[in-house]
Amino acid sequence: MASTHIAIIGGGPGGYEAALVARKAGADVTLIERQGMGGNAVLTDVVPSKTVIATAEWRTIAERAPQLGIRDAARVGGTEVAEHVVDLAAVNSRVSALVEKQSSDIAARMAKNGIEVVHGRGMLTTGGGVEVDGETLDADAVLLAVGARPRVVHGAEPDGERILTWTQLYHLQELPAHLIVVGSGVTGAEFAGAYSLLGSQVTLVSSGDRVLSKEDPEAAALVQESFAQRGMTVLGGSRAATAVNNGDSVTVTLTDGREVTGSHCLMAVGSVPNTEELGLEAAGVAVDPRGYIEVDRVSRTSARGIYAAGDCTGVLPLASVAATQGRIAMAHALGDAVSPLDLRHVASAVFTTPEIATVGASEAELKDRGIFYEVSRLDLARNPRAKMLGMDGGFVKIFGHTVTGQVLGAVIVGSRASEHIFPLALAVTHHLTVDDIAGTFTVYPSLSGTTAEVARRLHHLADASRN
Repeated sequence: MASTHIAIIGGGPGGYEAALVARKAGADVTLIERQGMGGNAVLTDVVPSKTVIATAEWRTIAERAPQLGIRDAARVGGTEVAEHVVDLAAVNSRVSALVEKQSSDIAARMAKNGIEVVHGRGMLTTGGGVEVDGETLDADAVLLAVGARPRVVHGAEPDGERILTWTQLYHLQELPAHLIVVGSGVTGAEFAGAYSLLGSQVTLVSSGDRVLSKEDPEAAALVQESFAQRGMTVLGGSRAATAVNNGDSVTVTLTDGREVTGSHCLMAVGSVPNTEELGLEAAGVAVDPRGYIEVDRVSRTSARGIYAAGDCTGVLPLASVAATQGRIAMAHALGDAVSPLDLRHVASAVFTTPEIATVGASEAELKDRGIFYEVSRLDLARNPRAKMLGMDGGFVKIFGHTVTGQVLGAVIVGSRASEHIFPLALAVTHHLTVDDIAGTFTVYPSLSGTTAEVARRLHHLADASRN
């Protein structure tokens, strides 16, 4: 029997994870990528941005060392020493090296698994195949994983010098003296926080009354309070109308008439899908009014045999979701068992300082759905391990069903919250109860001890289910 041929356009998480699944199932796979393996997630988004954020975090840790009793010898002797200085050229050089290494590692993995990688621009043909730079490839199934790019605001077009998108920050050789960040969603908040920690003066322009409007209100308020403590200015309730490069500065004019001048401006106002010139209409692939490819929960588009995954679908702009969509698509296309995508189980994080990590339903969603729930919450500052590490902010919050005790959702705010959310993600995904968490051993001392204690405080919920 002839082998099934899968063609994948896009080498990001949705594409390369799908390629591995299809190849393991015995299919012949051709992956088409025009920039480099890893897609935006590796080349211009997740890997580089989180590397810069990690660098900023280390600077913060170093400056907190005196609180833990670690002092420079010159200071102990009575001599003042300069604070840690950031060499942004060196930071960005390291970012570039890490990006190149991660991309090459993915390429090597493709080669090791016998996946053909074609460098070029792919598009759909009317016959259900794929055309790459004039050459047509036949395919039994096609996956589109073409990603998205930064949205451009008319009147504030990026120039790559002083008005920047988040993909252009890594070319800077010197730390911005005053960075204006337009957009207070995840991307804007993460970069505003990181550059503030690196030493830039930062002004954050927020269209709403608070930053991170889609996150847990208490968590977002704690991050905004942290921003203010570090000297960041947040201009709320307005949007950027224009951004003008003055040569040695940038002036951003807001829709309410206010003006702010800084050395650089980062436009972080969302993304648009890379779905133009793909031949979607001719192939019968439907898109929504914003240009995102419409898919169902097993990643099928409106055209038979054509699937889509990742940011080009507008489902949820997370690398983990893109990878899951790609895996599901290949399982469905090749006749394997399929569990449809369930966004209620997705764990996500905002890499500010402190981090915000969430999973499951938010409190607002629970209220809207009329679900009976109770909340348990504890500050991390009470945790002995947190005290040892010098952590004085953050909390763990769990939403438990009033009758069954099932974990419906959770929020963690604090250092490494993105790591600590995993057990709660397991609980939400596998319908565990607060007693299941509370009855599991934790290491003492550890930050996870607070998670168990928060669950333990909801124990009466499980008692109610037996009455």
